[in-house]
Amino acid sequence: MNIIRLEEVDSTNLYAKKNLINLPDKSIILADRQTSGRGRFDRSWIDLGNDNIFMSIILKPSDNFMHCYPNLTQYLSLVLCQTIEEYGLAPKIKWPNDVLIDGKKIAGILSETVMHGNTFNGLVLGVGINLNSDNESLTLIKDKEATALNLEISVDKIDKEEFLNNLLNKFFDNYDKFLANGFAEIKDEYLSRACFMNSSVSVQVFNKKQSGIAKAITDSGELVIEKDNKEIVLTMGDIL
Repeated sequence: MNIIRLEEVDSTNLYAKKNLINLPDKSIILADRQTSGRGRFDRSWIDLGNDNIFMSIILKPSDNFMHCYPNLTQYLSLVLCQTIEEYGLAPKIKWPNDVLIDGKKIAGILSETVMHGNTFNGLVLGVGINLNSDNESLTLIKDKEATALNLEISVDKIDKEEFLNNLLNKFFDNYDKFLANGFAEIKDEYLSRACFMNSSVSVQVFNKKQSGIAKAITDSGELVIEKDNKEIVLTMGDIL
């Protein structure tokens, strides 16, 4: 791994995309502060300070875009859960890749594909993780209830470097196996941590909302919901 540490950046994903051509595969962009962080559907990501993780992983697994690449966010959400579980907690995944503890968001993931014309250059996998905060700072996050790892286990401070190294090692330990087998490789473990199955859900897909009962996850990581005895397969969206 090639780790690039920045004191401050607008967004680690933006930095990674701008410099992707010149940076090697598996480069890690890590920032102490992020001034314009964002999540899926262009939502802002609140910076809770430099004891938290603002990171992007540059991945160049092939010269062509493969069908399993969008599922890398789900793979990372599972790895995040496995890392957090070592602190004695039981995190859950809200499809497709939000990581929650008792319904409160602790991490968000954003994947972006970099193309030059029709040529696939690589992926940027960004993640923000709330490791250390106080309750007052969390009130800055207005769109959803959030938490931080230190608050959940009642300690003053989580060791950021220890968490980061553990997370990255877990990610790359099974990365090649995931690329070879796709979402099916992690489906059972992903489902065991899913908090939405067999529940009534509303899913925002850009400016449209789909509602129904979450019935299944396909081998491609898609969400299957049932409404009026009809199945609807969603490839993207955000459970509200």
